[in-house]
This record gives sequence, C-alpha cells and structure tokens, in this order.
Amino acid sequence: MATRKVLSMLGSEVVGLGAILFVSAMDVPGQAAAQTVPGQQVSGMKIRMDIGGATISGTLTDSLTAREFASLLPLTVTLKDYAGTEKISDLPKRLSTEGAPRGFDPSVGDIACYAPWGKLAIFYRDFEYSTGLIKLGEIASGAATLSRPGSVQATITLAND
Repeated sequence: MATRKVLSMLGSEVVGLGAILFVSAMDVPGQAAAQTVPGQQVSGMKIRMDIGGATISGTLTDSLTAREFASLLPLTVTLKDYAGTEKISDLPKRLSTEGAPRGFDPSVGDIACYAPWGKLAIFYRDFEYSTGLIKLGEIASGAATLSRPGSVQATITLAND
C-alpha cells in the first residue's frame, strides 16, 4: 500500500525513471547483442583487410565468437592457401564456441573460424558444410584478392567508417 501511495505521488517521474533504466539496460555491452539472432549482421562491426596494397572490406556477424575475434584486432597474419579453397591462419588464441552452431556451409567471401584447429579461414571458393566451422562474417568487396596463389600477409583492423 505504501508503495502505491509513493508511486501515485511521484506519477510521471517514476515512469520517466523506468524508461531511463530500461534504455540504460539496453546500452550495457553484450546485453543488446544477446537479444539478436545469431549470425545477424551488425553495422558497427566492419573490418578491413590490407593485403599487398589491396583493401578488402567486410562485416562481422553478431556472435560471441565474432566479438572475440574483433577483440584481437588489429591483427597481422600470414594467410596460407588451403585446398585451393580458402586462406587460413593461426589465431593468437582459441575463440569461444559458446552459442555457435555446430557448423555451416561456407560460400565465397565467408570469414570463419575452424574451431577444432583454432584457425581463421577466409573462403575464396564455395565449400561444403563443415562441422566445427563457425561463421565470423563475410567480405563485402575485394574477395578476388584472396584467390592469388600462395601465402599472403594480411593486416586485419576494425574499419572506422
């Protein structure tokens, strides 16, 4: 009863405070992301790869694994050709697989983590469904740069645009 009396006395101030608390809770890092669909694209997670004078741009998915990958950036890696399909590289640490699907069917331009090996994989050819492969994002432009034979040095950063 006392609570009702206080609420009626405060009226719109309580409603306003409730709205502020609700909006503030939505701004807590990780909270809003947890409410999104896994794999959904987030405009704030744009990346850039500089490879021998060429620039590749991409977008990371909204997932725990992709956010962990973003936390490693900037990152310079040697991307080695693997099976004439993808460029791969070791990562400085294994990424979380929590909440990730068991695998996925990669297409040209997909950026992924192969969890069993702890490797970054960037596909320049389509491949089949693979268990343990976690999609991190996709290349928006410049994917043809990856199809050159052999290893390439790449610097991956978060884009500022």
